[in-house]
Amino acid sequence: MAGILDDAAIDGRLRDLPAWRRDGGTIGRQVRAPSFMAGIDLVGDVARAAEDADHHPDIDIRWRTVTFALTTHSAGGLTGKDFDLAAVIDRLAADRGAE
Repeated sequence: MAGILDDAAIDGRLRDLPAWRRDGGTIGRQVRAPSFMAGIDLVGDVARAAEDADHHPDIDIRWRTVTFALTTHSAGGLTGKDFDLAAVIDRLAADRGAE
C-alpha cells in the first residue's frame, strides 16, 4: 500500500501541479474542454490511464467542464499515486485542448 504524504511533501508535489488544489485529503482540478465531446473524450482518456494505474479518480462532467478529484482511499489520504495521476491528467487535458 502507498504511504500517506505529510503536509510538506504534499505542498512540494502541488508546486509541480499549479492547476490542482488541495481540499483536506483530496486534490482536485477543473478543466474546460473546447466542446462537450472533447470533454467526454478526455474522460475516456483519463479512464484508460486510471485503469492502467489501478488508481481511479472521481470525475464530474458538466457540459464542457470536467472536474477531477483524487485521493488514495485504501491509504486514507494523499499518496504519490494521486500526484502521478494528476500529472497524467494534466497532460491528457492539454492534448485535448482543455484549459
